[in-house]
Order: sequence, then structure tokens, then C-alpha cells
Amino acid sequence: MSDPIETAIFDLLTPLAAGKSISPEEAARAADPEGWRRWLPRVRTVSVGLAREGRLVITRHGKPADPNTLKGVYRLRLPLPTDGA
Repeated sequence: MSDPIETAIFDLLTPLAAGKSISPEEAARAADPEGWRRWLPRVRTVSVGLAREGRLVITRHGKPADPNTLKGVYRLRLPLPTDGA
């Protein structure tokens, strides 16, 4: 995990209770508190890749979203055992 965005995402998610999520902005701010806005497209790209690998869940309106058709506002969380069911 050498990507600063991937590191920020997992550093923020790991201590959270199961099912809790973070915003993309939180990940960007963790990677670069001053210039976080320029990191937002990278957060989306990394998040989609991690979701495709099954290491992350992207949610919209509290429900898992398809990373291949992601549009609009989203949040990030770690996978739950029930996600595969």
C-alpha cells in the first residue's frame, strides 16, 4: 500500500465500527490537508479499483453501489460478511 490515497482510506476505515463509512473528502483531507480538493478525482479512481477487488464497498444512499456505474455522491466502507449474500 504505497498509494497515499489507499493508505488514507484504510487508515480512516480500520478503526471504525463495522458498517460505518467515510466520505471521499475525509480521505482526500487525510492525504493532503492543504490541497485536498485536487485529490478528489484520485480518491474516486482508487475507490473504484478497491471496490472492484472487493477490498472496499462504495455506497450511495446507504446501499452498496456498482463501482462500474458510479455517479454522484458516494461514501466508502469496509466490506461486511453480509455483502456477499
